[in-house]
Amino acid sequence: MAAESKRGFFLTFEGLDGSGKTTQIKRLTAWLAEQELPHVTTRQPGGTATGDRIRNLLLDSKSAHLAPHTELAMMFADRAQAIHEVIDPALAAGQIVVCDRFTDSTEAYQGGGRELGSEIVLELHRLICGNLQPDLTILLLPDLTASLKRARKRNTREKTSNGGDESRFENEQNPFFERVYEKYLEIAAREPERVVVIDGDLSIDRVHQQVINAVAARLGPFDQWQARHKTSA
Repeated sequence: MAAESKRGFFLTFEGLDGSGKTTQIKRLTAWLAEQELPHVTTRQPGGTATGDRIRNLLLDSKSAHLAPHTELAMMFADRAQAIHEVIDPALAAGQIVVCDRFTDSTEAYQGGGRELGSEIVLELHRLICGNLQPDLTILLLPDLTASLKRARKRNTREKTSNGGDESRFENEQNPFFERVYEKYLEIAAREPERVVVIDGDLSIDRVHQQVINAVAARLGPFDQWQARHKTSA
């Protein structure tokens, strides 16, 4: 029972690229630090040395001809490594794990966008990830067209400034993203207790406040988390 009471809190952010996830994760982690709440931040794909190499292959536009099932397998290879190397150890240490994307992204992009369906994604998650579920998922769903415009503009800017190329998904046509968007809505409707949807083109400050409200409501008394932070410091 003691080990169970020390388990950390697993929080994921989901949404299309350009939805504001990166900004909100930075704001949330700054808030967690201000509250002296023990936390780690990671992302998928990526977040480990192996995962970063997989990310380069998955997101590079030169990987344009990946088969959908190849893409799916690579996503889960990355996730298995992240769970083993980052997520499970942090949760076992009683930390709050903030993860930019998790299996909901795979269900939305590969299950919905690539039209592989949810069943294969959820079964692989059970087999490969031990069915690990987030305690809370923040799903950001601003206007679809605006999100894609921001994501494509950002990728063009990064490619110009540092030569980076993570535009393979943004090169897809709008029907692909419409399927992704609809699948996200399906996930949220299926798991309303876990998934908190923040929709519409709200200001950064208003979204941040909604994120903080959702996280604070789920974490429980801060003094317990602060005590863990001081014990591990």
